[in-house]
Amino acid sequence: MKPGTFTQIYVQLVFAVKNREAALRKEIRPHVFEYMSGILTNLKHKSIIINGLSNHVHILIGLNPSISVSDTVHDIKRSSTLFINRERLCFDRFSWQEGYGAFSYSRSQIFNVFKYIENQEENHKYKTFREEYTQYLQKREMEFDEQFLYEFWENPV
Repeated sequence: MKPGTFTQIYVQLVFAVKNREAALRKEIRPHVFEYMSGILTNLKHKSIIINGLSNHVHILIGLNPSISVSDTVHDIKRSSTLFINRERLCFDRFSWQEGYGAFSYSRSQIFNVFKYIENQEENHKYKTFREEYTQYLQKREMEFDEQFLYEFWENPV
């Protein structure tokens, strides 16, 4: 960063696991999320919180503006996939689905977003990942076509 350059960009990333057989089981999530946090730190982003369920993940970061969101997601997905498969953390070959959601927030919203991500298990007692994700898109008036959304699992493992 150049002297006199100041940024404060908060982004929530959301993406989904490719198939149920390679789910992010509860016992491996802390290990995987810690690894993802390391990826973000290496990219010079601020890893604020990472959490999710067996079928998807939420990541809240303070974005390093010199690395694009798409490059960030690519690096997280690629490196975490290699890690999960190398360590044989899943019963089947692990991979992420194509695509992602990226949602920006102001500093005043960070506490609420943090709490929401922290309480994923509780949140999903009341709504599915499909409902959650489409609500994110609708609330932000983002145009989308249902056929291009994730292959959702309605009952995460």
